[in-house]
Amino acid sequence: MDWKDKVILITGGTGSFGKKFIEIMLQDYHPAKLIVYSRDELKQHEMRAAGFDHPSLRYFIGDVRDVQRLNRAFNAVDIVVHAAALKQVPACEYNPMEAIKTNVLGSSNVIDAALDAGVGRVIALSTDKAVNPVNLYGATKLCAEKLFVQSNYYAGGRSTRFSCVRYGNVVGSRGSVVPAFIKQRQNGKVMITDERMTRFWISLEQGVRFVIRCIEQMHGGEVFVPKIPSMNLVDLARAIAPQAQVEVMGIRPGEKLHEVLISDDESRTTLEMGDMFVVQPAESPWFVKEWEKVGKPLPDGFRYASNTNEQWLSVEQIQQIIAPIESAFEQGTLA
Repeated sequence: MDWKDKVILITGGTGSFGKKFIEIMLQDYHPAKLIVYSRDELKQHEMRAAGFDHPSLRYFIGDVRDVQRLNRAFNAVDIVVHAAALKQVPACEYNPMEAIKTNVLGSSNVIDAALDAGVGRVIALSTDKAVNPVNLYGATKLCAEKLFVQSNYYAGGRSTRFSCVRYGNVVGSRGSVVPAFIKQRQNGKVMITDERMTRFWISLEQGVRFVIRCIEQMHGGEVFVPKIPSMNLVDLARAIAPQAQVEVMGIRPGEKLHEVLISDDESRTTLEMGDMFVVQPAESPWFVKEWEKVGKPLPDGFRYASNTNEQWLSVEQIQQIIAPIESAFEQGTLA
């Protein structure tokens, strides 16, 4: 794909993912235009002040809940990356309708606006919490995934195609446990919920580059899942605060001991592709079977879970990964 003549819009563009996506796009791909779509004027101002002021950048104030504003913003756009979401689990539990309005109805608005504007490719960011969800955030992301996959039906003869990317926790993103542990170590005590807890881990740059790669390869209807390592929460605490006391406070409502990126039910329609998996939709007349020419079917009963993963991060590897995050935190520049 030649990105130089593309107009790209990212919803939630002032978030951790959005900023890194724009940084990499400007640095390596040089698109014709990059549109930051978000609802917070202060964060847009802060982005500009931090150096995100390239001639190809445009800043649109708008909410994904507002389909009329989306219709205006999507005019002449080639690619949409849908990253806007309410993602804090406790906040979504306490404000369920707000989570539904943004994560579900907002996703529906993005789909409608993309179809009406003739956007070529639309890719949505999802999460491991969408698989067998136990909290509202995960349930809303599961709904968003289903909307994006099945909206390829609505495209009909149009060229618009929809796909999703699903991955685990992003190291150092807003709301990440890493900044929380860095703060807590100053008091000599780090709080974890359960010593058995494991999580998938991916860096912000890895996540962005994977999304870009998926945009280039998508046919429409896939859920792309990268192969990423797992880590134990206790190891993370030891990596950040080796001298601190680790205190267990108990698992919180809506929290899992382990996360799953591909369920055993999904694995029946999933193909392995080297360093990633492609979850295909159930039998659909619009879905091309191009992936089956190059992918390998998964064994019966396969389940991609954080506690049974083949890749694991050691304490030393975690320390190497979080070193730049600690530095940014100390300098007050953590996104």
